[in-house]
Amino acid sequence: MKFFRQVIVYSMIFLLPLVGMLEAAHATMIPTDQFAAATDRAALEDKVKQVLSRPELASQLESMGVSPEQARLRVDSLTSEELARVADQADRLPAGGDIFGTLGAIFIILLITDLLGLTKIFPFTRAQR
Repeated sequence: MKFFRQVIVYSMIFLLPLVGMLEAAHATMIPTDQFAAATDRAALEDKVKQVLSRPELASQLESMGVSPEQARLRVDSLTSEELARVADQADRLPAGGDIFGTLGAIFIILLITDLLGLTKIFPFTRAQR
């Protein structure tokens, strides 16, 4: 009986501190449409950022006064609808690339975000906040 009591006491001495270290795992179900939207957005962002990394586009953006880094940051701040629209326009570009259409679309998006007061890239805009 004494041996059995020692085993229980020593077991409790070693196991009770471990109980305090355990954390409960919290898991929730993610709806399929929410997961699909997150993966779609990441794919669209990658597509638009690849278009922005083209050297012709980067040089044209710099001539307009927008650095490629600022343009990439703008892509992150676009809504899903705007991102889908820009990616769709990038898909419609011919193999040689219609650089002026893409630049125009990006310029308009940058101008809209400037007018909304989300960013300040162009000096000739005034925020509506």
